[in-house]
Amino acid sequence: MTIDSLLKLAYGRLASQSDTAQIDAQLLLAHVLGVSISYFFTWPEKAVSDSASEQFDTLLARREQGEPIAYILGQQDFWTLSLETSKHTLIPRADTERLVEVALELQPNGVKRVLDLGTGTGAIALALAYEWRSADVVGIDFQAQAVALAQRNAVKNNIKNTRFLQSDWFSALADEPLFDVIVSNPPYIDPEDQHLSQGDVRFEPITALVADDHGLADIRRIIDGALVHLVGGGWLMFEHGYDQATAVRQLFSDKAFKDIATYQDLGGNDRVTVGRLA
Repeated sequence: MTIDSLLKLAYGRLASQSDTAQIDAQLLLAHVLGVSISYFFTWPEKAVSDSASEQFDTLLARREQGEPIAYILGQQDFWTLSLETSKHTLIPRADTERLVEVALELQPNGVKRVLDLGTGTGAIALALAYEWRSADVVGIDFQAQAVALAQRNAVKNNIKNTRFLQSDWFSALADEPLFDVIVSNPPYIDPEDQHLSQGDVRFEPITALVADDHGLADIRRIIDGALVHLVGGGWLMFEHGYDQATAVRQLFSDKAFKDIATYQDLGGNDRVTVGRLA
């Protein structure tokens, strides 16, 4: 079969399962053939071998079952980086890039020390380390598999000013100097949220998604811990749910943070809230 005919069949198979059927099919076939998507527009009539067609069909079947493209391909782009992905961590998303943007906007001249709590693939820590080359960036995660993955992603992207540690939030940081900025994309989904049974999140680790107290338990715990791990005037920044901004601002206010503000994502939803330690 030709590239064009394979893709048309794939679009039909994925149309009812994915809102991004066309790009999904193109990414999967590009992966199998070892080419870029632009290749398809140049050589649509190029014949595809039987072995490649079979491999494509196998990957396509996984996507039909709802498995995220990032897990099928084992990689996801984030910021300027190409990251290895794993079922042990969340998939880096474009909305999370807003957290990186806000950190850079608030500290345009860079900082000395950064902490990323719940680092997963290392996406946020590595993006900030890439932009703030003179900073010491520490990423922590409770899962040993995530720590190893983040370390591999640092090597893959040739980023050398990061360290990744296994820790239950702040528990392994007692001997670390204070941080100028703490960032986190923590678990923030209510365990009863119906979205947990929909879309890509069905395949992501539940412990990285949900938190008690209507999704606020880990955010509350991080704010408490930040009081003794931030320098005076240091920033604490969260990604959170679209409907949690008011509650997160109140949690900051309860602990006497100042300069509290919420920023919207590309879809216009409240996504990032920040506060500065008085």
